Amino acid sequence: MTHTPIDRKVATPNCDDHIARGDWNPLWDQLRELDPEFMEAYLAFRSVPHRNGPLPAKFKELVLVAINAATTHLYAPGVRRHMKNALRLGATPEEVLEVIQLTTVMGIHACNLAVPILCEEMQAMHATPKPPGAA
Repeated sequence: MTHTPIDRKVATPNCDDHIARGDWNPLWDQLRELDPEFMEAYLAFRSVPHRNGPLPAKFKELVLVAINAATTHLYAPGVRRHMKNALRLGATPEEVLEVIQLTTVMGIHACNLAVPILCEEMQAMHATPKPPGAA
């Protein structure tokens, strides 16, 4: 069996775009290095719902918070990345909290992971949580 060297000169515009937008998972670095064509194809596929469809970007980010906080995933860097994006796009801390609460139907561990991140992001925004029912 002959070893084929990895071609590091392959252009990776999808990877570069995801990195520039802050939507890059550092766990992908090695896969990008080993097979940049695969990463490009994966990111092209993954990006379709972000570019198309009727949901506003804020709601897409809230869904991604739920996916990353879900008990079957529990990926804190993804929760933080998509939570920041949702807040930047106009989501309120209360909306983010409700999304986190909705993930508890899969297990309370979603709250154990995501609520501390929400508190950190609220502090970073210099926001204070409003009591339930406050306008």
